[in-house]
Amino acid sequence: MVFQDTTQDVQWEEAPWAPGHEAPVTRPQVLLAEDDREMRRMLVRALARRGCDVHDVPNGRELLDTLTRGLAGVEGAAPDILITDVRMPGVTGLEALARLRRVDWATPVILITAFGDAATHAEAHRLGAAFVFDKPFDLDVLCEAVRGLIGED
Repeated sequence: MVFQDTTQDVQWEEAPWAPGHEAPVTRPQVLLAEDDREMRRMLVRALARRGCDVHDVPNGRELLDTLTRGLAGVEGAAPDILITDVRMPGVTGLEALARLRRVDWATPVILITAFGDAATHAEAHRLGAAFVFDKPFDLDVLCEAVRGLIGED
C-alpha cells in the first residue's frame, strides 16, 4: 500500500489552541504530531478534506508544549483526537502518550509508526492508544477511525 493524496490543497481555518482562542464546536479538532514534513502535510490535507480542523506540530515535545501552553486555562478547547507518530526526535509518541495518561488525559490517541513491531503495539495498547496504524496505511481507514472516535459513524 502506498500513500496517495491526489486532492488539491484545501483551505481551512487554523485552530491553534491558545489562550483566548475558542475552537469551533462543529468541526472535530485534531492535534497531529509527525516529524516527516511531507507525511504531516498529507495527513493534514486528508483530515481537513474530511471535515476536521487540524493543528500540526513536528515532534512530541511540541505536542506536549502545545497542550500545556494552549490548553492550560482554556475550558472546552481541547482537541477531540491526538494523532502522533511513534518515533520522533525529543519525545516519542509513546512517551507523550504515557505522560498524558499519567495526568489522566482522556483524549483518544491514535499512534502511527513505520516500526510497528509486537512490542510497540503491546506498549501502545497498554498505555491506552485507541489505534495503532503501521505505515504505510490507508488514509481512509485512519479517517474512519477518527470519525468513529468522535462519534460520527
